[in-house]
Amino acid sequence: MAEEPMRNFPVPDRDELPEDLRERIDEETERAGFTPNVFSAFAYKPSHFRAFFDYHDALVEDTALEREEIEMLVVTVSGVNDCLYCVVAHGALVRIYADDPHLADQLATNHRSADLNPAHRAMLDFAVKLTESPGDVEESDLERLRDHGFSEEAIWDIGSVVAYYNLSNRLATMADMRPNEEFYTLGR
Repeated sequence: MAEEPMRNFPVPDRDELPEDLRERIDEETERAGFTPNVFSAFAYKPSHFRAFFDYHDALVEDTALEREEIEMLVVTVSGVNDCLYCVVAHGALVRIYADDPHLADQLATNHRSADLNPAHRAMLDFAVKLTESPGDVEESDLERLRDHGFSEEAIWDIGSVVAYYNLSNRLATMADMRPNEEFYTLGR
């Protein structure tokens, strides 16, 4: 039996949603082959749904990062934040985009034990620092990313993805958002 998309708030009935939300959910359902629970759950508040997914789209469409790098950031940050939904859902995307069935599990538990190149290790070290102790981030942290070949735009994009998923993790945790069963096996 499939779990509800989230446990702590009511999931709105699809037929009662504004047309633009129904269209977006239908597009995602067609693309994935199932409706990712984040869409059903975040439809709870339509104005927030629109802003949330518009920003998500900007992060993945207007970026100096590779999609694999974005998903690596998401899984690492979500692991630090103990966000089950994002670890499982974006873990599937890491497996797909990185074409690596093991990387997501390594990132979610401890990125320092993952098989990474030095640039990606620096990127994820920065992501964890920005997540755990943002007040300690200094110019030298940005310089380390530059030294590993990240452009100014890429560094901005790294920080933006980390900030966005810290927000997302907290909402998903508060709502007790549940991963779709399909995510557990994708890319394995």
